[in-house]
Amino acid sequence: MSIVVGALAPRFVCPTTSNPRYTSAAFGGRYILLAFLPTDVTGRRAALGLVGAHRALFDDIKLSAYGVLRDDDAIALARDQTGLRWFLDRDAAVSRLFEALTPEGEERPRWVLLDPAECVLAVADIDKADDLFAQVRALPAPQDHAGVPLHAPVLIAPRIFDADLCRRLIAYYQTDGGSPSGVMREIDGRTVGVLDAYKKRRDTMISDPDLAREAREALVTRLLPQIRKVFQFKVGYIERYMVACYDAEDGGYFKPHRDDTTKGTAHRRFACSINLNAEEFEGGDLTFAEFGPQTYRPPTGGAVVFSCSLLHEATSVTKGKRYAFLPFFYDGAAAAIREANLGTFDTGEDP
Repeated sequence: MSIVVGALAPRFVCPTTSNPRYTSAAFGGRYILLAFLPTDVTGRRAALGLVGAHRALFDDIKLSAYGVLRDDDAIALARDQTGLRWFLDRDAAVSRLFEALTPEGEERPRWVLLDPAECVLAVADIDKADDLFAQVRALPAPQDHAGVPLHAPVLIAPRIFDADLCRRLIAYYQTDGGSPSGVMREIDGRTVGVLDAYKKRRDTMISDPDLAREAREALVTRLLPQIRKVFQFKVGYIERYMVACYDAEDGGYFKPHRDDTTKGTAHRRFACSINLNAEEFEGGDLTFAEFGPQTYRPPTGGAVVFSCSLLHEATSVTKGKRYAFLPFFYDGAAAAIREANLGTFDTGEDP
């Protein structure tokens, strides 16, 4: 894959000094400066001097810098900090991916600047950085990087669930009480659910067949035709019938994430969030950092549908409780991916 200005940057997973599996899928929403540093000490010190001279710019809000290191001596000295981290590229996989190392092993140390949508904004040789850092100093706010207002490519569809169904779904959750909801992580080649501070939410799966059937019929009748019209995507499977609760008592939230980045979630094509009580809570909106800070909030019974590959966040609920119905959608081709990754037959439901 060639590193071309305007093209989407390749994705990768690489350890840093503070995270053994840092994924570049987390890059969206801010500018990223990658420094593929040379192994010779003199060249590396010169490049790091430029990073140090601009250290105040790297705040993890507008801009983050990542040094890419391959030699053990440099790696031993690296320490992650706010705004400045270090990829420990011992096998040179990331360096080769960004053409900072040729297949023959020739070093091509370089700077690569990415925009908030993960596209390449600029590339410069490591020792020819004057123009690049002038560009870095002049960067506009992330939400203004395109020069025009941006809007996330989402579908907001009102009136998917009627008010009575919304109330009964909430009552079902309240009877069950919900369980702490984890996040999916790739560990030793397997996708596992873990509980951590990345998410504060409680979920309950709908085991009542009549209630699940009623929700399914509403989705099939009212929502899936709209998805086909807007996204030209025919839903073949619905994954999970679940009510989730974000509670202001613990600041219920889900930090920026993508829904398809592990083997166990790679089949997911579209995510859906149906608010069940939009008038009864504050906060708790969706944001898509790659497309600016605006928030998205469907009305009660309404759905917001978006690609699982988009970086998105459920902001903290600051008052009340947010109840939501949260299915995923995929098709037959994705079902084959799921089956291969699970090693079993697909368990999604054919609508």
